Formats: sequence, C-alpha cells, structure tokens
Amino acid sequence: MNKQFDPSSIIGETPPKAASFIVTIYGDAVEPRGGVLGMANLIEVCARFQISESLVRTAVSRLVSAGQLVGEREGRRSYYRLTDAARREYTAASRILFAEEPEATSFRFVFSVSEESESLLRESGYTPFGQGGWIGPDRGAVVSDGIVFVASHEVGSGAESSPAFFGDLWDLPYYAEQYEAFERRFLPLAEHLAAERLLDGADALSLRFSLVHAYRAILLRDPRLPSSVLPENWPGTRARRLFARLYISLSDVADAYVGRVFQDAFGLLPAESDAVHNRLNRLRQHL
Repeated sequence: MNKQFDPSSIIGETPPKAASFIVTIYGDAVEPRGGVLGMANLIEVCARFQISESLVRTAVSRLVSAGQLVGEREGRRSYYRLTDAARREYTAASRILFAEEPEATSFRFVFSVSEESESLLRESGYTPFGQGGWIGPDRGAVVSDGIVFVASHEVGSGAESSPAFFGDLWDLPYYAEQYEAFERRFLPLAEHLAAERLLDGADALSLRFSLVHAYRAILLRDPRLPSSVLPENWPGTRARRLFARLYISLSDVADAYVGRVFQDAFGLLPAESDAVHNRLNRLRQHL
C-alpha cells in the first residue's frame, strides 16, 4: 500500500454522530440488499469510526423510537430492518445521491403556510423570501397549504447578476466551501486509486461509508438550484463527479466484503443485487 496514504486520514479521528452514521450504513449497503442487518455488523463497522457499542445501541433504540427501524431476534442475535416509511425516505434520498436528478427550471413561491409546513419547506431547500414567503426550486408540491406561485427563470440582460442575487438568498458561498472541503478530503483517495493501489475489503467499505456520509451531508442540504443561476465553475459539479468516480472505484472490493461479512437473520447478504447494479449504472452517467 502507498505509504503516503492512510485510510484513517479520510475516515477521520472525530467520530460521526452514531444515529446519522447508521442511516448512512443502511442507505448505502443495507437498503439495496433487503433492508435488514445484524446488530453485530453495526457494532463492528461503527467501531472503525470510534463509535462505541453503547453509542450504537443507544442510537439504534432512538431510530426504533423514531419509526425508522424495527428489531427482530433470532436466538441471542438481534437484527434490525427498515420500516416501510424509512424505505420510502431512503429511496427518495437515493434518487438525489445516485440518480441523474432532473434540473429544476423554475421556482416555486409559497406564502401563508403553517409552522409545520415551514419546516418541510426548509428541509426541501426553500429559503425565506419577502414577508412570510418562501422560495425554492420547483420540483413539485412540498406542502399542501398556503398560496403558491410558480415562475420560470429567464436568462436575460441581468444574467450576470443572477449568481449574486441567488447567492444572497441561499448563502451559496457556504455550500461552495463545503464542496471544496469535500474535494480536499477525498482527492488523495482518488490519486491512490488512480495509481491502481489495492485496498482490503474493510478499508474499501469504510472509505465508501465515509464518502457517502460526507457527500450526503452536503447534497441533501444543498437547494440544488438551476445551473443558470449558479456561479461559473460551481464546485458542486466537480464534487458530484468525484463522488461518482470514487464510489464506483471502491464498490467492487467493498461489495465483495459486504457479501462475506454482513448478515441478516437468514445468512449473508448478497454481494450484488439489481439495486446495486442500477445504482452503479446511474452513477456512471456522471463520469
């Protein structure tokens, strides 16, 4: 292995939040293989990220209470499966992470909504606009109440001012910094893999979890504005290509490791599945 590359430099010394990281594990490796995983596997994976067994068990209990996981027992072994509601959420997030999401070409303005609807709008990339209003990329209805207007963005004589206008609304410099930090963190891994140096299965899977966890934290908060209103050389575009390239490069070894180690109540999870192949094929469209 390249002496200048240490997987722990990317995995990091600061443990991620246990519940959020378990969501990453299920979304990346478990949901495409049926949605069930043993507690022993969760504990083993999380240990590589300095998350203790007690924190794992506490986080799993909270996810059960939140309606995302359901526990099952086989003798002394515990397994946890995704609830139907959680699988729908994971499927929606997966489309954003792994698919070629259609670009929004218009904006939706929403006024006079409830506080609960405001939370949903914020989670969907909307930002406050005017007095009591919200604006976001139009990807269909997010809430059922309020007054709604839809308007297209036309590139005209003021096109050069669009990035500044929308950048103020959504603080685009913040997202740019996040994407640039993602690039700095994972480019050494890209260089390592480009040199055709090998990783063992546990490292490959841990690095892929780190990749997905970091990218997911940025992308799912990014409003994903139309390209016509983004600054030139938007780092989010580079980050998308880097994510796709690294995910594909790590997956042969990482998925083979999943097939050797990860278990549900009936035995080992498959290394491959139609969902896994479809995910990789969709990512290849970004290269």
